[in-house]
Amino acid sequence: MALSKDEAISLVVKFGKNSKDTGASEVQIALLTARITQLTEHCKRFKKDKSGRRGLLILVGKRRRMLNYIQRTSIEAYRVLIKELGLRK
Repeated sequence: MALSKDEAISLVVKFGKNSKDTGASEVQIALLTARITQLTEHCKRFKKDKSGRRGLLILVGKRRRMLNYIQRTSIEAYRVLIKELGLRK
């Protein structure tokens, strides 16, 4: 199940520069992270859903590439983002 419109808008407002800034890397990573957490719960519940698991792995790879881009361009923005999203332990 996809993100609801309200959840997506709240993430855009929180991580973007304004409410219409959906193209920023930080916003895209936040949206991917929300979808990844939903798909993770789905995969825990439905263990035989192999296509769902494949979609999850594709999203994780996409998020990893975007995080690498932010890390290369602005290390401080990267550190703030992973701290707010709780990605690293």
